[in-house]
Amino acid sequence: MKVGVGYANCADPRAAGREAAAQALAAGGIRRPDLLFAFIAGTVAPDAFLEGLRSVVGEAAPVVGGSAVGVITPREISYRGHPCGLLALEGAGTCIRLAAAENLAADESAAGRRLLADLAPAPGDACLLVFYDSIRRPPSSQGGPPELNVSARLLAGLAASPGPGLPVFGAGLLGDYGFAPTVQFHGFGAGSQRAVGLLVSRRLLPRHRIMHGCSPLDGVLHRVTRAAGNLLFEIDGRPVVEMIDGLYGSREWRSGRPVDLLTIGRYLGEPYSGTDEDLTVNRLITGVLPDGAGIALFEPDIPEGAEILFMIRDAEKMNASARRQTEALLGEIRAAGERPVFGLYIDCAGRTAAYSQTSTEEASEVQRLLGAHGVPFLGFYSGVEIAPCGGASRGLDWTGVLLVFVEGPADDR
Repeated sequence: MKVGVGYANCADPRAAGREAAAQALAAGGIRRPDLLFAFIAGTVAPDAFLEGLRSVVGEAAPVVGGSAVGVITPREISYRGHPCGLLALEGAGTCIRLAAAENLAADESAAGRRLLADLAPAPGDACLLVFYDSIRRPPSSQGGPPELNVSARLLAGLAASPGPGLPVFGAGLLGDYGFAPTVQFHGFGAGSQRAVGLLVSRRLLPRHRIMHGCSPLDGVLHRVTRAAGNLLFEIDGRPVVEMIDGLYGSREWRSGRPVDLLTIGRYLGEPYSGTDEDLTVNRLITGVLPDGAGIALFEPDIPEGAEILFMIRDAEKMNASARRQTEALLGEIRAAGERPVFGLYIDCAGRTAAYSQTSTEEASEVQRLLGAHGVPFLGFYSGVEIAPCGGASRGLDWTGVLLVFVEGPADDR
């Protein structure tokens, strides 16, 4: 299997498609790609980008991916201007099956079930990659938070088949920090409100780590006392907005969308047993309701009665986690005698240096270590990251998911 990665950042989307494609084919020594991962900033016109791409790679290979705040390649970490990233594969056609489900916004769970039926997983499959549009509706003109498609519902649909479920990896796509509508590449076109699935056979085995970057504010467990869907109104019987006013010492945080620094954490381990980062799911606060009555979260999975932690985004911990987890993953692969084929780094858009107001990019740790081990990869900045966590595949926030595919057993190749 041959792998090549390309990058472009120019105002002309057709030129960007041509440039990224030419770089990827040259880097991998590829003549006829049979699968392409492509991620483009919200400033890039998707149909024109595809036209430029097709002028180089031809019409045969399906393209998956779509909107991203920015991209990460072996040489670039880019989220300003018009960044585009492309990973081309040759020799992957017999080990990856593709399907897409429309009308995601109407019912995420039903879209997941349709996707599962079309893909028809079998015992010889290793994992499922899923990309979906995070944005259902952008923020209202009155200042209300965006309405989002829910990963938990999509994953519930994907888990509807009997028997042990496949591990699911993927992302909710996001094109910019303003929560504008997103676009999906779904094989041979571009559109919105879709879930796109790639079923990967055991010819390619997934190895992964989750990068974190939040610390408990005070270690105190609080109980949600009033909530509805992804909206939180009261914690410990107090208005949550007033509680957060007290944490910040002002009301200025209310203008953030998403809110800076603070997240809502849910610990999946035993209560009061600690805060192992591998068992903590953080939820971004997407904004305050116009009347100030509550906050909106990226996912509706913190119901009334749930215990939560106020979490603070920690830049030092974020960088250390990226380094430690990447080293651990590569060490595991090396110790098992496995050969890496390619990687994907699905990185929360809130982790960029510009957004986090840090001097270094945490993705540079992933970039440096994968480069030192000769692993070609493509990363992109997302709205939601999906990976197994705490015994189930979940939508995550404020994380990076590093996924490296290794060659499967010889009898599966």
